[in-house]
Amino acid sequence: MSEQPPVGPVDASQVPRYCGPATFARLPEIRDVDHADIAIVGVPFDSGVSYRPGARFGPSHIRASSKLLRPFHPPLGVSPFATLQVADAGDIAVNPFSLDEAITGIERGADALRERADRAITLGGDHTIALPLLRSLHRRHGPVSVLHFDAHLDTWNTYFGAPYTHGTPFRRASEEGLLDPEGCLHMGIRGPLYDAADLTDDKALGFAIIRADDYETDGLPAAVERMRARLGDRPVYVSIDIDVLDPSMAPGTGTPEAGGLTSRELLHTLRALVGCNVVGADVVEVAPSYDHAEITGIAASHVVYELLAVLARNAAA
Repeated sequence: MSEQPPVGPVDASQVPRYCGPATFARLPEIRDVDHADIAIVGVPFDSGVSYRPGARFGPSHIRASSKLLRPFHPPLGVSPFATLQVADAGDIAVNPFSLDEAITGIERGADALRERADRAITLGGDHTIALPLLRSLHRRHGPVSVLHFDAHLDTWNTYFGAPYTHGTPFRRASEEGLLDPEGCLHMGIRGPLYDAADLTDDKALGFAIIRADDYETDGLPAAVERMRARLGDRPVYVSIDIDVLDPSMAPGTGTPEAGGLTSRELLHTLRALVGCNVVGADVVEVAPSYDHAEITGIAASHVVYELLAVLARNAAA
C-alpha cells in the first residue's frame, strides 16, 4: 500500500455527480499520484468478436456509469478509495486492424502499467484481451487460477481458422502454461454448445464448471463454497464477461444468453472472494450500443467496485 494517504474521488458534496472528471468513479488519473495500489485501465478493443461488435466503447461506458458510486461499502465495512490508492490509468491504445499486433500491444501496455501500479482491473473490450493480460501477469506470479464468470467457456480452439478470438483466450492461456490447472473455474456457464466434446476438451484444459443452473438448484451458498474450495490460496485472476448476467440485467453485450445470473448473485459471489489472493481482474464485453438506461454499464461499474472492496478488505486484514 502507498505510504501517503490515498487521493480519493471528487467529493460529490462539492461537485455534482454529473460533473467532474470522466475517470472511473471520478478518481484521480494515475499521473496525479506517486504510485497506485490499483489501476483502473481500459482496453477499447473488439476485433476478436464473433457476433455483435461494440465492446471497444465499453471502457468509456463503464466509466460514465460509475459516477454514482459512493465511497463506503456497507456489507464489507470498508472504504476502498480511503484504504487503497486507486487511480484511472486511461486506455491502452492498440491496433484495431491486426489481432496479433493488438495482443502484443496489450501485453506491453500491461507490463508498463506494473511500473505504476501493484494491481490492475481492466475494462474491456472483448474477451480476447484476457490472453495478453494473463501473459503479463504470469511474469510476476507464475501460473494463476482463473476464476471465469461467463455464459460461454471461451476455451474453443479456433473460429474461421483464427487462433485468437474472444472465444479462445483460455485455451491459448492453458496451452502456454499460464494457468494453474488445479484451480481454474468457470461460473455461470449456460446455453447451447457446438458439441459435447466442448465440455471434455474444457476439462482437459484444467477447468471445473459451476453452471448458472447450479445457482437455481443448489443455491448461492453452495456455489460460493465450491468456488472457494477450488481456488484455495492460489493466486487468482478474476475474468468477468458481463454476459454472465441474464440479458434482462445486461442487455448491452455481444453474445447474450438467456438464463443468466442476477446482478445480486454476481455481486454476492464476488464478495465471497474476501481472503482469496486476487492478483488482478477484468470486466469485458460491455457493448453500449445494445444497452439502454445504462443498465449494463451500471452493473459493470458495480462489479468493478465490488472487486475494489474485496481488495481493500484483503489489504486491511
